[in-house]
Amino acid sequence: MTAQKKSQPSSVALVGQPNVGIAQDFQQLTGSYVTVANYPGTTVEITRGTARNLAQTEMIDTPGVVTLPPHSEDEEVTARVLLNEPLQAIVQVGDAKNIRRTLLLSLQLAETGVPMALALNMMDEADERGLEINTDVIAEALHIDVIPTIAVRGEGMHELTRAIGAAHRSGIRLHYPAPIEKILV
Repeated sequence: MTAQKKSQPSSVALVGQPNVGIAQDFQQLTGSYVTVANYPGTTVEITRGTARNLAQTEMIDTPGVVTLPPHSEDEEVTARVLLNEPLQAIVQVGDAKNIRRTLLLSLQLAETGVPMALALNMMDEADERGLEINTDVIAEALHIDVIPTIAVRGEGMHELTRAIGAAHRSGIRLHYPAPIEKILV
């Protein structure tokens, strides 16, 4: 009789700036309710839950992070998850209304080398403001899947689940001045 290896659950971190819908995406993907509070220091602890439609996948709801490296206790917790957890993937939850801020964090997350996907959330609010966002162009530029979502209504979650299962490393490679590149090698 041969012993069968138990499959180890894989982890996916939901990461994004504060108030972009990370907790709503977590709730949609896991079926778990997370208390949402919009003031500093309320989500310093991370929340974990099992994904509904991804076998043996643990979702990690992280506190909002404005930029990396971290500048607050909340951001430090998220940075620790990114640096210390054996992640299968990162799902960046981004605000479609603030695409420049979202893409700045996308570049920083791409540098981690962890496979990722971008859930471009609040697309309804971007549409109401007359913003036209071509997710295909962003996906091509970042070399990752970009999924338009409206998390509060569950729109785009099926596509996001599929993107998580197929997540791959971004093809983005930032180039720094020669002295910095020498240190990074």
